[in-house]
Amino acid sequence: MDHIPFGDTPLTRCHFYRRVCDLPAVIDPPHMGRIVMPATHVWALMMPAHLGQAVKIEMQSQETDLGPILSHPRSIRWTYLIRPDLPDEDSLFAELFRLNVSVVREGGTIALPSPTDQRVEFRRWVEPPRCMYRPSGALVLNAIRACLGPGKHRAVTHG
Repeated sequence: MDHIPFGDTPLTRCHFYRRVCDLPAVIDPPHMGRIVMPATHVWALMMPAHLGQAVKIEMQSQETDLGPILSHPRSIRWTYLIRPDLPDEDSLFAELFRLNVSVVREGGTIALPSPTDQRVEFRRWVEPPRCMYRPSGALVLNAIRACLGPGKHRAVTHG
């Protein structure tokens, strides 16, 4: 692990994720330095990178805070960390399936960037976490729909 900058180790990064960002991160397996977290009070929306980039631009045009966004260069996908507020509806999951978007919800596992990932480019931050903020899943979903064009999808509403 000689390629890790002094002071940035899987353990220190994990502590930062837990204490500053309220991400329940753990090192698993310890000998590889991979950092993961169970999807509990944080979920994720995973999508193709081209859609992820368009969603980022859409959210910025609406002056919406982005929250943490991960890139997976090898699989050409982006992951938005979100609040767990998407409804459990078959029609929603069918829509997302057609768009090649998946929801990592309660019971899933989300891999986070680790200092050991830097040379192999497994995961990296597009927008790193800086605090406990994560956007609403409904907000990110509506940005996905806006990128696909008006009138093609219904907006997600609460309550």
